[in-house]
Amino acid sequence: MARQLERLGTPVETLLPLIQGTSDGPLAGLVSGSLDVDKLDYLSRDAWMCGVPYGVIDVDRLLASLTYVPGPAGLVLALHEKGLSALESLLFAKYQMYRNVYWHHAVRSATVMFKRLVLAAIAARRLDLEDVALATDDGLIHDLQHQDVTGLAHALRERRLAKRALDVPATELPADTAEWPADDPDLTAQVEDRLARELGLEAGDVFLDFPAKPNMLALDVPLVKRDGSVTHLAGPDATAHLGLPRVARELYRTARRLRVFVLRPVQVPMKAVVELIMLPGAEVTARLAAERSLLSSARG
Repeated sequence: MARQLERLGTPVETLLPLIQGTSDGPLAGLVSGSLDVDKLDYLSRDAWMCGVPYGVIDVDRLLASLTYVPGPAGLVLALHEKGLSALESLLFAKYQMYRNVYWHHAVRSATVMFKRLVLAAIAARRLDLEDVALATDDGLIHDLQHQDVTGLAHALRERRLAKRALDVPATELPADTAEWPADDPDLTAQVEDRLARELGLEAGDVFLDFPAKPNMLALDVPLVKRDGSVTHLAGPDATAHLGLPRVARELYRTARRLRVFVLRPVQVPMKAVVELIMLPGAEVTARLAAERSLLSSARG
């Protein structure tokens, strides 16, 4: 393989930093960035495998529009103006796939169950972080099945997913909701167990889900205009050339949904959950600590 790469003019020592994400060369943008080839591959492939028409991207046009421009530390990857429509097709495909596939309720139910299963295994020292980083999902579930005290591994294997007890579009929530349900799995698990107690369920029977990806439609790529001048597609400047960034915030909100999944049928009060989601993570942590203190005092 190494000799074949040499014959193609791509020495291993040049390719390896690109794969590892440590290269500062102009091709690094094809591995990690607004136009990385991973997005071009997985969006179309996932759409095809799921049998949905959302991942349509004009990949040939997009790749044919790539070029180089001088940057602060050398040449950087850029897009020619002729590729703007293809770039917009990429952004729209990404939005559609998140809204209709990646954040579909069945996918999210399996995701929160799997996350909770892994957290429980780590807390019980049956699993360490290195195992999680190196293993595949199937491999982890297979290993966890042999020592699963939660029943979640078997439920996932048998596709017995938690059901939606609450499903609220983000467009019906205040715009500035807290991000801790997506960023702090330990706090989320504590809140889930608190909800379970209030609903008369067992710990581990309730799953809270409010996925976040605020930069879903963000761009950061130089644009070469037809007259040869160079501008930058990032932030507000992108709206001068593309339509989607102008409505990116609202599109992001339409893709998100606040959900509570349960393993046993129960009514979940929307008002209480929404009020909790609005609180900053630090305040939620403080409230939970105060509640634990009161419970401890009551038992004493």
